[in-house]
Amino acid sequence: MVTPTRPSSDARRERDGLCDSALRVGPQAPTLCAGWDVRDLLVHLAVRDNRPDVLLGEAVAPLRGHRDRVVAGLREQPFADLVERVRNGPHGPLKLPALDGLANSAEFFVHHEDVLRAQPGWAPRELPRAQDAALWRTVKVVGRVAYRRAGVGVVLVTPAGPRAVVRAGEESVALTGDPAELLLHAFGRRSRALVEVDGTDAALARFRETFPVQGTA
Repeated sequence: MVTPTRPSSDARRERDGLCDSALRVGPQAPTLCAGWDVRDLLVHLAVRDNRPDVLLGEAVAPLRGHRDRVVAGLREQPFADLVERVRNGPHGPLKLPALDGLANSAEFFVHHEDVLRAQPGWAPRELPRAQDAALWRTVKVVGRVAYRRAGVGVVLVTPAGPRAVVRAGEESVALTGDPAELLLHAFGRRSRALVEVDGTDAALARFRETFPVQGTA
């Protein structure tokens, strides 16, 4: 019997890659998500994939007991089973390739890097050109939200040349890096994002009031 192959997409490759990395480093390995180890991150993704009732419990107080019970049950699963749950999800509308790509390509790329870059000796991955281009399209949109409180203009610049103004201002800072690094910076992973921030002293000071320099490892 021939096992059917999964459709290949950035979202699927990052999901599978994250699951493989999780198995390699183990459930108690750190991540870049504050207070979360790898098991915590996978529980979050399992909930995000298939349990909107649990997500609702984040905002609706009467549902928080239900949320806590579901999360506790997921945490108690054998780690390999939890990994496979994430690998095989989602099972609702997000299973459609178009919706999966829209909702999960950036999400799983960032969370995969949350695992990889929290480990000693990490190094940036070399991504396929098409994925790099997709991340550039994404960060141009995400950046408008991420830097809306920057206090100065923000221009995203890639070493290859493309640039995008994501916040206009009389004074601006330039964030320079590969699209993957710019996306990680926009998602708050500034301690590991390989991004140079340039501008006048005044512009840098205003930018760093909201986005302070984080330590690196």
